[in-house]
Amino acid sequence: MSIQKNLEFLKSQLSEGIDLVAVSKTKPIEDILKAYEVGHRIFGENKIQEMTQKQELLPKDIQWHMIGHVQRNKVKYMASYVSLIHGVDSLKLLREINKQALKNKRVIDCLLQVHIAQESSKFGFDANEINAVFDELKENTLSNIRVVGLMGMASFTENKDQVKEEFLSLKKTYDIHQSSQKLSILSMGMSGDYELAIACGSNMIRVGSRIFGERNTPPL
Repeated sequence: MSIQKNLEFLKSQLSEGIDLVAVSKTKPIEDILKAYEVGHRIFGENKIQEMTQKQELLPKDIQWHMIGHVQRNKVKYMASYVSLIHGVDSLKLLREINKQALKNKRVIDCLLQVHIAQESSKFGFDANEINAVFDELKENTLSNIRVVGLMGMASFTENKDQVKEEFLSLKKTYDIHQSSQKLSILSMGMSGDYELAIACGSNMIRVGSRIFGERNTPPL
């Protein structure tokens, strides 16, 4: 199937209110344009340099989501245009985003990444650290960022019960803070587990191979 047909089929399966981030990392401009031509506007990249190069060449109404691990010294390169930063995993990073947003006279939307996987290689806050972040936000010292939701990545495993348990733990954390912090986005689920993530309460999924084909290989 073509990129357009893959995308249209996937969107037809999604309920209203679920946002789809088309993960375009490593994909050429031509592939992104094929998705753009059928009306898709939200694309996710995991490297700031690659995302910036694409942003300069592609239509300006694209919403660019930074979905990878963010190094603080590179925030300045995307601060002028990034639409949403998914993987905010430290207060230091949040403060740097605020600093660069201020320089660009913007308010940048962010998701706090919560560590839900059993794999130690994954990044993210634990429940107590999340509370500390929200306490700092109450002090209004970070006026150029807006935390609009939470994000999490489940363990890379075939054990669906474990993945479900991890997704539900993030949904529970989201529910605790949603009202008081005015959260609207719960981002969890990728190509291999997005259906389960949606069943567990996700309203934003990140899908690449189901749209563009396997990484670094031509789509089917």
